Amino acid sequence: MSTPNSKVKSKFETKEKLVAAVKALATDDLWVARLNQDRGGSKGLDQVSSAKLLKLHATFSAVKEKFGTRAKLIDAVLAAEGRTKDAGYRTRLEGYAVPRLYDLYTAKAKKSGAKAEGALPKKAAAKKTAAAAKPAAAAKKPATKKAAAKKSGG
Repeated sequence: MSTPNSKVKSKFETKEKLVAAVKALATDDLWVARLNQDRGGSKGLDQVSSAKLLKLHATFSAVKEKFGTRAKLIDAVLAAEGRTKDAGYRTRLEGYAVPRLYDLYTAKAKKSGAKAEGALPKKAAAKKTAAAAKPAAAAKKPATKKAAAKKSGG
């Protein structure tokens, strides 16, 4: 089992390099200023855990590669939900951080059947639908002999 620190060492060598990589991705196109130091505090990304930094780096990398900016990600979320003309909802989404927006996008894209990162592979999806169909067929059969007799009127 690999730990977050071992992943940091294998991919980035040190936590400082990981922080620098996240800061490089956290440009004005992707970042919402929500750090404690942005609000006058003294804590920054240096105080964030390695696991969270790895998740941020992976999310920012995927969003930057697939969409480029937060605005395009917000447009994709609105399109996935079929609410492209809803200005109030767009305003609400503009306050969300990129990881939350990306999670929302992947969930909506997965639900609508569109190809999204993190979606189920075809085999797993087929097994899941087959398993869901079996309980529905079993529910139609009477559970006991008494229920069968009552149903047939006897």
